[in-house]
Amino acid sequence: MTVDSVLQRTRAYITENFLYMRKDVQLGDADSLLERGVIDSMGVMELVQFLEKEFGIHVKDDDITEENLGTLAAIAKYVAGKG
Repeated sequence: MTVDSVLQRTRAYITENFLYMRKDVQLGDADSLLERGVIDSMGVMELVQFLEKEFGIHVKDDDITEENLGTLAAIAKYVAGKG
């Protein structure tokens, strides 16, 4: 599992599940998901469930941080590093 493959699959998930009603939103790899209003705290938990199921990883409670899950780029780096 590469950073690019994780990035593409995660972007598709977020677009389908969080941005389906906001087609005008252009989300960059380094854009903050929380600050841009893409996800909220419940959305973070949904994202964690997706990452665990999709990539076969376990996300520890201590790993649920802005540094690891705050942007698409951070998510891709975090997940690829676990695989």
